[in-house]
Amino acid sequence: MNWTKENFTVSTDKSRLDIDVIQGFLRTSYWGASRTRNEIEKAIKNSVCFGLYHLDRQIGFARLVTDEVVISWLGDVFVIPEFQKKGLGKWMMACIVSHPLLQTTKCLLGTRDAHGLYEKFGWERKEGMSRSKEFETNSNQPPDTNPRCADS
Repeated sequence: MNWTKENFTVSTDKSRLDIDVIQGFLRTSYWGASRTRNEIEKAIKNSVCFGLYHLDRQIGFARLVTDEVVISWLGDVFVIPEFQKKGLGKWMMACIVSHPLLQTTKCLLGTRDAHGLYEKFGWERKEGMSRSKEFETNSNQPPDTNPRCADS
């Protein structure tokens, strides 16, 4: 899918994505600074991606992880600093929320600093829980001997 406004385009065509731009921005973010290039490429492969372009130059990005039926997660949303404060983030979000997958799934996201932007597009602040990937799972134990998997 493509959306165009003057010299700007939002596209879901993954072949247009510039991994260097994405990795460069994520390195400066609080949420993606530790991701390797391989992790970024794998995340992109398994997501619906939205690239924001000025002419042919990528200047923004977002990705949607979804089962396409019940739930989706929007993440890695950014516009590079040079193009911020021009309404492009709002326009990219308008394009994203018009995508058919967001018409049929409950979409979640996490943010520390952009609540106001997302609230304009229907997200609500809610208490949430998350599980750290560093959490000890005792995954070397079979479920019947792992105390976290025992029947109650």
